[in-house]
Amino acid sequence: MLKRAFAIAAALCMAGPALAADAIRVNIGHTNAAADVGFFVADKRGYFRDEGIEPNFIAFDSGARMIAPFASGELDVGGGAPSAALYNAVGRGIRVRIVADKTSTPPGRPSQSLMVRKDLVESGRYKSLKDLKGLKLAGAAPGSSGDGTVYKIYEETGLLPGDIERVYMGYPQQLLALANKAIDAALPAEPTATEMETRGLAVRAIGDDRIHPNHQISTVLYSAQFAGRKELATRFMRAYLRGLRDYNDAIENAHLVGAKGEAIIAILTEYSTIKDADVYRRMSVNACDPDGRLDLPSMRYDLDVFRKEGLIEANVAVEDAIDGSFARDVVAELGAYRKK
Repeated sequence: MLKRAFAIAAALCMAGPALAADAIRVNIGHTNAAADVGFFVADKRGYFRDEGIEPNFIAFDSGARMIAPFASGELDVGGGAPSAALYNAVGRGIRVRIVADKTSTPPGRPSQSLMVRKDLVESGRYKSLKDLKGLKLAGAAPGSSGDGTVYKIYEETGLLPGDIERVYMGYPQQLLALANKAIDAALPAEPTATEMETRGLAVRAIGDDRIHPNHQISTVLYSAQFAGRKELATRFMRAYLRGLRDYNDAIENAHLVGAKGEAIIAILTEYSTIKDADVYRRMSVNACDPDGRLDLPSMRYDLDVFRKEGLIEANVAVEDAIDGSFARDVVAELGAYRKK
């Protein structure tokens, strides 16, 4: 299935505009979430072009699905959750690298929200986290950072694994499943959570910034082959962090505001699957560290969760998967971020 998808993507790329003679094509996996904004801004504003890079975007339903094409070298860069699949690949000697932050959840800045079907809230079936018992909760993929959020719910409520029926599907499918009452709740990323709210499908029960503060929800990943091309990989990081800095410049009180905010909203509506600009105006936007810093304690917590779920096959530590040198080198050159 993945090979067929890549074959189709390759065919589409070949049919597209010719590359500049000296441009290098970089295959970038993404999940069509607002957290991919650093990639999108870097492309739209020509920062990749400035570095001699031609980005080729390929959509996945979760970062966990990117690991196989990373291992085969079909994917150069990706954005997604530090997953059980990633740690297992590292444990097997496949050197996929976590290189920078893509989104985390400092207090007041949720990335994912627990969305509960509106009729369940209105009927009183759902009143608090304890009422998730017996309900069907959708996540993006097994062995992803959403598992850490669910285990924090277990800890807070005393519920046990098995008390909540967990199913997995992409964010667009979660919208349909809520509409059809095939699921009771979901943990989507933005802007899907706000879209669910806007359509009257679900009520925002609680943000993951309150369930799991400072949670490293997603990261930027490099394949071993791409990381080995140090100069190119550093150029990519420079473009990415420039995109993130533009994004952070446009945020006030967790919202995109003013002319800078409207410019970022225009980019998000162009590149992502949600085309309603008002969704981006209403939502609390993702926290994306403009210097690429990672939250290691939350990543260690998630790895322990994956072990509890029996998903980790090898003796591997979070640090085995991380290479922060690219972001550090770029920040040393550009200076630490200062809001403009």
